[in-house]
Amino acid sequence: MIRGAVAFFAVVISFTGPRQGVIQAAATAPSACTDPATADADFPFQGEYVGDVPIDGQPMRIGLQVIARGEGAFDVVAYPGGLPGDGWQPPTKEMIAGKRVGEGAQAEVEVDGTDSSGTRRRGVIRQGKVDVLGDDGAVVATLDKVERESPTLGAAPPDGAVVLVDGTGPVDEQRTLVNPRLTEDGLVMEGLTTADAFGDARWHIEFRLPYMPQASGQDRGNSGAYVMGLYEVQMLDSFGLEGRDNECGGVYSVMPPAVNMCLPPLAWQTYDIDVTAPRFEGGQKVKNARMTVRHNGVVIHDDIEITRMTPGGVRTEEGTTGPLFLQDHGNPVRYRNIWVVPSNEQNTPPHAAGGPPR
Repeated sequence: MIRGAVAFFAVVISFTGPRQGVIQAAATAPSACTDPATADADFPFQGEYVGDVPIDGQPMRIGLQVIARGEGAFDVVAYPGGLPGDGWQPPTKEMIAGKRVGEGAQAEVEVDGTDSSGTRRRGVIRQGKVDVLGDDGAVVATLDKVERESPTLGAAPPDGAVVLVDGTGPVDEQRTLVNPRLTEDGLVMEGLTTADAFGDARWHIEFRLPYMPQASGQDRGNSGAYVMGLYEVQMLDSFGLEGRDNECGGVYSVMPPAVNMCLPPLAWQTYDIDVTAPRFEGGQKVKNARMTVRHNGVVIHDDIEITRMTPGGVRTEEGTTGPLFLQDHGNPVRYRNIWVVPSNEQNTPPHAAGGPPR
């Protein structure tokens, strides 16, 4: 049944919307796009699709993630039960490569291959809909393109919060941050450190990863949120990937996320992080730090113990307080709506509201 659930997987993808401006790859590094209006011809194809597919005579929910790899190449990942965080139960999934052909309104991405059972699969996407094809070429199901949004996106700071970044709002980021760089529309650029230090707290961070289809691995939309300047929750365009400790949502080198909740690049995303600082007695650490992380409203780390600092932070040793550091890894990651609620409790972290993306 599980294998049958992903049997439809290989598809032929076509998009009938207008072609966007094409990004040319740099000679020394992959290009990075921060504006959908200037994205390449592959950008409209990437994203998430959901629908019911008949399996053994019964409808089964299927989620699909289409990942741009540059110059018309794609990876397409299918999830039985629905999308990550919304029905899919790891680890069963399928992946097949695809290739865009044609130009403008006639462009399409052909994904015509075999699944893990060795069975050939086909289909078509037109105007944001995937038509799944049977062996005779007839349409057997349709999946719709969706744009999920974190339930905590745009969350207002509660009573007692310290607002650190609010873009065009009244907060002066030149005072709350150390030498910040802002875009013309009020977004904070990568490489920021808060002027103040914090210990036990609840953090809300909104971030947007760039579109870098020709990049891969740690060079694809890389940044990181170092809570207390010590413990990194990785930021990376790992949309559709495995969900490792060095990918989006991972506590770097310590713990992978329970599920990869990374949305497509250029979508706004959220981290809601509850942190309990380590405890010291007589200059010696007696309790490790602990952390709960919600990525786009879904718990990906549940009160985990952080036994050590992660690489690349701004502090050389652990302590009970420290600044938030958002790493500059050379990619144009953007941030907005960052606030923190310091906790007066010594051992129990506060809890952020959440739920899966809408």
